[in-house]
Amino acid sequence: MNVRFLNDQVPPYDLTYNDIFMVPNRSALGSRLDVDLTTGDGSGATIPLVVANMTAVAGRRMAETIARRGGVAVIPQDIPIEVVGDVVRWVKERHLVYDTPLTLAPADTVGDALNLLPKRAHNAVVVVDGGRPVGVVTEADCTAVDRFTQLHQVMSTDVLSLPAGTDPREAFTTLHDFRHRLAPVVDAEGRLAGILTRTGALRSTLYRPAVDADGRLRVAAAVGVSGDVAGKAKSLVQAGVDLLVVDTAHGHQEKMVSALKSVRAIDPPVPVVAGNVVTAEGVRELVDAGADIVKVGVGPGAMCTTRMMTGVGRPQFSAVLECSRAARELGRTVWADGGVRHPRDVALALAAGAANVMIGSWFAGTFESPGDVHRDADGRLYKESFGMASARAVRFRTADDSPFDRARKAIFEEGISTARMYLDPERPSVEDLVDTIIAGVRSAFTYAGASTIPEFHDRAVVGVQSAAGYTEGMPLPTSW
Repeated sequence: MNVRFLNDQVPPYDLTYNDIFMVPNRSALGSRLDVDLTTGDGSGATIPLVVANMTAVAGRRMAETIARRGGVAVIPQDIPIEVVGDVVRWVKERHLVYDTPLTLAPADTVGDALNLLPKRAHNAVVVVDGGRPVGVVTEADCTAVDRFTQLHQVMSTDVLSLPAGTDPREAFTTLHDFRHRLAPVVDAEGRLAGILTRTGALRSTLYRPAVDADGRLRVAAAVGVSGDVAGKAKSLVQAGVDLLVVDTAHGHQEKMVSALKSVRAIDPPVPVVAGNVVTAEGVRELVDAGADIVKVGVGPGAMCTTRMMTGVGRPQFSAVLECSRAARELGRTVWADGGVRHPRDVALALAAGAANVMIGSWFAGTFESPGDVHRDADGRLYKESFGMASARAVRFRTADDSPFDRARKAIFEEGISTARMYLDPERPSVEDLVDTIIAGVRSAFTYAGASTIPEFHDRAVVGVQSAAGYTEGMPLPTSW
C-alpha cells in the first residue's frame, strides 16, 4: 500500500507539500521515542535525512556531524576526487560521540581564535600544549580584547576534562554538577581526544550514528554524468564512500542512462543513487540502468531557478508519490530531493513514500556548512547559499575550460540562484535543526500510529487544503 487520501478524494491535479495536511489515526504509540526512523534503503541512515550534494552545504564538518546523528551527507561532484578522498578518510576517523575540537597553542592569538570559533557549534577553542588541554577560549573571552593578544592571557584555565569512554549520562551529570557547558575529552595519557557538550551527551543517547561495517561514520559522494564517470566512481569506492550518487538536474536522459550503466558495470559494493526524475517512467528507466535508489525532484529547491527559467518541473508531493509507487513495484526506493522548508514537509515527503529526504539550503545557514560566516548591517550572522546551476557553481565546474569556453557557457547560465541564509540565533547548528525536524517527524508518526517508516507509508492519511487552510496551521508570533 501507500499513502491514502482522506475519503478517497484524489484530486486531478498535482500537489505541493503546502497543499497537503495529514489526518490523525488511532495510535498505540505512547511516546515519540517509540518510533524507529531507520531507513530501509541500504544507506545505513538511522534518521531519514540526507544532506544534498551542494558545495555551499555539504563539506567535511557537515558530513561528520550529520552522520554522528544518523544521517548521511553527499560530497558534491564538483570537488576534485583526491580532495573527496581526503574528506572521506577524515570523516571515517571521527569519533562517534565526541565532537572534533578546535585547537590552538597558547602563543596563538585572539584573532586566530575568532576566525576558528564559527567553524563549530560548541563555540570554544581548546588551547593545547604538547597535545594536552591547558585552557579553553570562548567568544566571551575575546570580547573587547586586542586581536593580537595571545591566548594564554585570556583563556580559562579552570578546565574540566572527561576521561575517554565516560558514559554519556555520567558525562552530562558531571558537566551539570560542575556548571560547565562543555569539557575536553582526554585519553589515558591526558592528550586531547575530543570535546563533549552537555547537549552532545544528551544527543548521543537519543540518536544512533550512521556507521559502516567497521563502525565508522558513513559518507556519500556524487559524480556527474560527463567524462570518465566509471573511473571517478571507482576512485570514490576505493576512497571508502558508502554510497555513490550519479547526479544531474535532468536525470531522465540518455546521458544519465549511459553513465549509470557504466557505474553499474564496475560492480560497486555500495548502493547506487541516481536522479533527478519526477515520473514513474523516469524511475523505471533509471532502475533498469542500475539504480538502487532514485532521487526525485525537479525545481522545488530554494536555490533552484529551473521552473522560472524553463517552466519545467513538477509539484514535489505528487512527484514523490508517483515515483515512490513505481520504485516500490520494482523493489527499489526513492529520495525526496528539495522543497522542504519545515519539519512538516519532511514528514509529508515520507508519507508520500520517500525512504530519505534530502535537505540543501535549509542546512546552509548553520555553523557546519562550508561557507564563511558574514555579518550584515544589523549584526545578523549569515552564510551565502547558491544553487548548482548558479553562476558561482558553474564557475567552479568550468575552472579548467578555456576563457572562451567559460564565457560561451556563461551566456546561458540559468541565473544567480544565490541567497543569504541567516543563522537562527536559537538554532545555529545543523544538530539544532535536526532536533527540530526529527521531533516533528516522530510526532507525525505517532499521529499516524506508525512506529517505522514502512508503517508510516501504509498508515498515513492525507487531505488537500486551500491556501487558507495552510495559513490556519501557522503559529502566530504575536496576538491578532
